[in-house]
Amino acid sequence: MVITEIRKIIAVLIGAVLNAMALNLFLIPANVYSSGFSGAAQLVSKIVTDYTPFTLSTGVLYFLFNIPVTIIAWKKVGKSFTIYSFISVLLMSLFLGIVPVKEVSDDILLNAVFGSVISAVGVGFTLKWGASTGGMDIVAMLLSRMKDRPVGTYIFALNSFIILSAGLLFGWEKALYTLVTLYVSTRVIDAIHTRHVKLTAMIITKKPEELKKAIHAKLVRGITSINVKGGFTNEPKEMLMTVITRYELYDLERIIKEVDPGAFTNIIQTTGIFGFFRKD
Repeated sequence: MVITEIRKIIAVLIGAVLNAMALNLFLIPANVYSSGFSGAAQLVSKIVTDYTPFTLSTGVLYFLFNIPVTIIAWKKVGKSFTIYSFISVLLMSLFLGIVPVKEVSDDILLNAVFGSVISAVGVGFTLKWGASTGGMDIVAMLLSRMKDRPVGTYIFALNSFIILSAGLLFGWEKALYTLVTLYVSTRVIDAIHTRHVKLTAMIITKKPEELKKAIHAKLVRGITSINVKGGFTNEPKEMLMTVITRYELYDLERIIKEVDPGAFTNIIQTTGIFGFFRKD
């Protein structure tokens, strides 16, 4: 358990470093905007610097934007998830102040592509280990739970404000490159960690009761039990079927490894659900 938590913190640390590098070395120097609260922090920092005598760093703004979201997530999402997400936010804010803002390339397209890829690897790596980089990811998840609609819809709506603002204030070329950044980062995150709202897990196990008890204790999800038999061995087993959100995938994988390492698990995308599904 301790080793798992250490690995999780290391994953969050790596994700924060990668996100800070993407912003300070590629996106900020090129005036290309990231998605989510990091992009909003970039935008507000640029506006304050250009239109007022004051200066606010992207790291400080990013941290401030995440405070109210963290409070809501603590009540609505779960303590463990929120703690690691806040650690990710704290570390990213710290590294944004440590990594120097330095232009690696003067080619805006290269900056947009490489910045988005590095940022997406950081986000995907963090999500894969059961945390998030905070901000709009949590907001979108909360909205999705309330309305039971795809998270992607909300993320797109929330990011549209950044794109339009960048276009109106700093030229539509910047907005178009921001669109490139959003598209590339989405594709990379998809390759590392599924972005779908709901997943169906089919677990074939010899320890159904222990596994059901462990899953219920951690995830509080409904489970359907089906008696199955091995096609080659004819050995009787039980298949547990449950529907989870993408944020619960890491916890489910850890539970299965701890309770029944020999279990066979198939994770598939769920495009829709009819009937009761716990949203909070």
